[in-house]
Formats: sequence, C-alpha cells, structure tokens
Amino acid sequence: MTFTLYMVRHGQTILNSYNRLQGWCDSPLTQKGINDAKSAGKHLADIKFDKAYHSDTTRAMRTCHFILENNHHSQDIVPSELKNFREQSFGYFEGNDAAQTWLMVGALHGCRTYNDILEKYDLGKTRDLLHETDPFKDAENDEQYWARLNAGFEHLRKNTPDGQKVLLVSHSITIRSIVDHFAPDLGADKLGPKNGAVTKLTVTDADVKVQYYNHYLDSETY
Repeated sequence: MTFTLYMVRHGQTILNSYNRLQGWCDSPLTQKGINDAKSAGKHLADIKFDKAYHSDTTRAMRTCHFILENNHHSQDIVPSELKNFREQSFGYFEGNDAAQTWLMVGALHGCRTYNDILEKYDLGKTRDLLHETDPFKDAENDEQYWARLNAGFEHLRKNTPDGQKVLLVSHSITIRSIVDHFAPDLGADKLGPKNGAVTKLTVTDADVKVQYYNHYLDSETY
C-alpha cells in the first residue's frame, strides 16, 4: 500500500502575527493567512485529491476550505477532521509570548531561545523540557506527542486505498517534526515551514518518505 500525502501548514493567524504560542488554542486567520491558504490552493490546484483532512482547529479547517475551493478537481470533497495531526500542546504556556516562554524553559539548561535549545538538543527535547517546566504538566512530552502522531498515520494507512492522493492541513511544529523524523537531512529542525507551505510525503505500510519540504514559491514544484 502506497499513497501520497500533501501536508499544508495553515495560514497565518492573529496569534502567529504576535509571535505567541498556539498549539491546542486557536485564533482566526488574518488577511495574510487567508492569502496564504489561497496561495496553497493555487499551488495545488491541479492535484486531484481523493480525500482531504484537517486538524480540529478553525485555522486548519478554514485553510483546507480555501485550498479545496481553488482546486480544479476536488471542490466536491467534504474534508474530515483528524485531530491526531493538531499542533503540539503547549499546556500552561498556550497563548504566551513565544520568546519569553522559551527563555523560561531553556534558562536552567544554558539556553535562551527556542533555537538555542534546538542547537543543543533536538525537537523532541524541546517538548520534554516544556513539559517539565509546565506547572500543570499539561504540555505534551515527546512520547505523548509521537503516540498521537503515530496513531494518526495508522488511521490514514487503514483508511486510504493504494495510489490515492490525500490533502492534510496541519501545523508548523507537527509538519516540522515529521520531516525531521523521517528526513533529518532536510534541516527541518533548523527551519520551520512557512504559513501555507506544502510538504509532500509518500506513505507506505512500513515507512514515510519526504518528497519535498516547505514549498511555497510559484517557481517550485508541487
């Protein structure tokens, strides 16, 4: 069994524009975010999708709507919610200023920024450190996070016939983590996807292969 998965990061939101953490909390798309979604729709306009999914956030749902609205073949598809591919939970720190939060999380470990933590450790460690710092321990640790994502991939494998093309609107760190896990040479640990960027995966029974990551320019392939 093999199918193609087009993962798209949702368009910019109000909290994105203020550099605030936005995992399980939600905020509306900005006008730029709507344009991000329509741009993704233009880039994927000629892909004939068999199915479409989005996470259980309004920002992902609306982005998915704009993409399908601009598609030449798949406008009649009714997308399904797949919450396994929501963003990681930031727990107590949801909605907080991102720079301030990562200073609090990294300070005891000799790190002052999110990138400092990534430079010293990796994406998984950022989740574990955030979980340790959260006074309520609601932020997902790396084990919890990957249990959720792996269950999502299993759902797709069980419900996607061979050869199909699937649209999935998801989130920055989720897409970034998947690419870093399956194709670490692409540098997703150092650079997250742009709002509205497309990442193409080939999913088999036993593996996930990344065909490309973070495409958002008109000159790039889709």
